[in-house]
Amino acid sequence: MVTELFSSGHTACAGCGQALGARLVVETTGPNVIIANATGCLEVFTSRYPESAWGVPWIHSLFQNAAAVASGVEAALRIKGKLDQVRVISQGGDGATADIGMASLSGMFDRGHDILYVCYDNEAYMNTGVQRSGLTPFGSRTTTSPSGKKSFGNPRPKKNIPEIANAHNVPYVATASVAFPKDLQKKVKRALSIRGPKYIQIFVPCPLGWRHDPGLTYEIAKLVVETGLYPILEYQDGKLISVKTIEAAKPVDEYLKLQGRYAHLFTERGKDEIAKIQTIADSNIKKYGLLKEGKEAQKKMAAEKLAEEKIFTTAELSKCDGKDGRPAYFAYKGKVYDTAGSDRWADGAHYNTHFAGSDLTDALVEAPHGDEVFERFKIVGVLKA
Repeated sequence: MVTELFSSGHTACAGCGQALGARLVVETTGPNVIIANATGCLEVFTSRYPESAWGVPWIHSLFQNAAAVASGVEAALRIKGKLDQVRVISQGGDGATADIGMASLSGMFDRGHDILYVCYDNEAYMNTGVQRSGLTPFGSRTTTSPSGKKSFGNPRPKKNIPEIANAHNVPYVATASVAFPKDLQKKVKRALSIRGPKYIQIFVPCPLGWRHDPGLTYEIAKLVVETGLYPILEYQDGKLISVKTIEAAKPVDEYLKLQGRYAHLFTERGKDEIAKIQTIADSNIKKYGLLKEGKEAQKKMAAEKLAEEKIFTTAELSKCDGKDGRPAYFAYKGKVYDTAGSDRWADGAHYNTHFAGSDLTDALVEAPHGDEVFERFKIVGVLKA
């Protein structure tokens, strides 16, 4: 009788971050889940015939099609009316996600399947010999991006898959690290509470491929966040809703020096490359407001901006009808938008169907576009409930 959903006795390397991440995920989902797994380390070390570490229904097909297989499973469950009882997860490593399986994943997002896709990001093709992937970070040494007299390792930046997922209008996107298990599991729970496609990318150190002491897995997974190199973020409907802030950013060399894949940078010639990596971290800190003091300043600015927004009553909104030189405003889901600059709202009328000066929340339920269309309009206030 299976007592664990992810059992011990598998053949993962000591200190494997991916094994830890997979266990945290499946312990959070519970038994009523079907998993489609891409080819990779996780597939190999958990399913060596005739054994399996999985205590839930688990499918492996090919390297590139885990999201497509999961889509078929989800469609069958939907037709049978069982999606409320059984959830679907598609999962793979960084190569299966960002490279080989990218088209399959994009299709899953585009079709709107109710699936949580989990990327276990160990930043290279570890199962086949530590080759560079689209998620291999700048400056890292792999077998296909070696260091040498004319090379400092991978010359390309890490591909931003969370932003690519957001570009698909995915309702929930998040990043996590195995160093923060409660945060990871909270995000899995939240993702499964939302219908439609979801994406979570988990930072999972690989002692073998990164050439670090297996006992340092937790420390490395924590340092990558504390340096700003791997922002822990959460998006809902394309909006950034939470950021894991840090007290004070640690210099990137504290993270890099623990891993043999960066050893070539700790030379006189490599100083400039470390500086470039520090710039990447500094850019992340600024872009996402990762410092706690910076985050507080952002909150203050947001509060001030909210205080400046005008509160419209229905009567006041009705006067902004675009007639006789008056502004043309409309309300949608509590926000008041200005149509200025849009030739589709001439004289306050949108195709003689919708009219400025009114609340269009109910009228636009059947609109052929999504809420993203409202981003082109300036918000000038809120509608009083």
